[in-house]
Amino acid sequence: MTIAFVFPGQGSQAVGMGKALADNFAAARAVFAEVDEALSQNLSHLMWGGPEAELTLTENAQPALMAVSMAVVRVLEAEQGITVANTAACVAGHSLGEYSALAAAGTFSIADTARLLKTRGKAMQAATPVGTGAMAALLGLDFATAAAAAVEGAQGEVCQAANDNSDGQVVISGHKAAVERAAEIAKAKGAKRAVMLPVSAPFHCALMQPAADAMAEALSKVKMNAPVVPVIANVKAGPLTDPAAIRDSLVAQVTGTVRWRECVAHMAAQGVTLFVELGAGKVLTGLAKKNAPAAQAIAIGMADDFNTALPLLKG
Repeated sequence: MTIAFVFPGQGSQAVGMGKALADNFAAARAVFAEVDEALSQNLSHLMWGGPEAELTLTENAQPALMAVSMAVVRVLEAEQGITVANTAACVAGHSLGEYSALAAAGTFSIADTARLLKTRGKAMQAATPVGTGAMAALLGLDFATAAAAAVEGAQGEVCQAANDNSDGQVVISGHKAAVERAAEIAKAKGAKRAVMLPVSAPFHCALMQPAADAMAEALSKVKMNAPVVPVIANVKAGPLTDPAAIRDSLVAQVTGTVRWRECVAHMAAQGVTLFVELGAGKVLTGLAKKNAPAAQAIAIGMADDFNTALPLLKG
């Protein structure tokens, strides 16, 4: 069985996430303490007690989701001897999850990853005035048709495909009026639904260029190692191992399309038969079943999930 470890992105956060891991495993507690110290913030208290509105803020949700993912990684290492290097053929993450994947593969330290994601969250939020941008999920269209609707809806403003999650689930992003126009165009092109998303900023579009510039500066100052296994990058939908190329890809990712459907397809084509989602929620597990139906997909995010997953991981 060939295994890929995948790491969730924003939207998977929930108050209480990681609490059971901390209660049950010293290795998890150490991760949450390291993140709190790196940020000079009691982020774990916010994660476990809320309020939800504060946890959902981009600058908090991003490092918090990474912390849960890395807690799972460290528990697998400490309790079972299961490491990225000895178990996974590759790693990948959805948007901010790519940073979690890189931390898991040893490219960044946990502390540096937490600080990068805090910077990324603040910069993405600050890139556009609140209310000027929007995102919408177009359901029931293939990527090419959805992307065409975005281009048609732009009309001199920004509107582009932000997330290619699966066949029939594409998210567009840009100026609010342009996204609303594109949503109506998508319906005319056969979309089953066009759903405006409750997001605080228009991620993964050209309006995020100030955030891309901020990340270029932040990433230039951080120590990066080659990952112990290839990282399947969001913007390339293919493997990267060179730190300089990874840095460039992370900068491009801020304004570029998250090509998740193609990332999963690439991993499946390379022989991956089991996708293991490490962290909060099960969004990527569901997408793996759509994008690679012949493969298995499981999630490890709660203390109880380890027992179910171990036979497959040790198979």
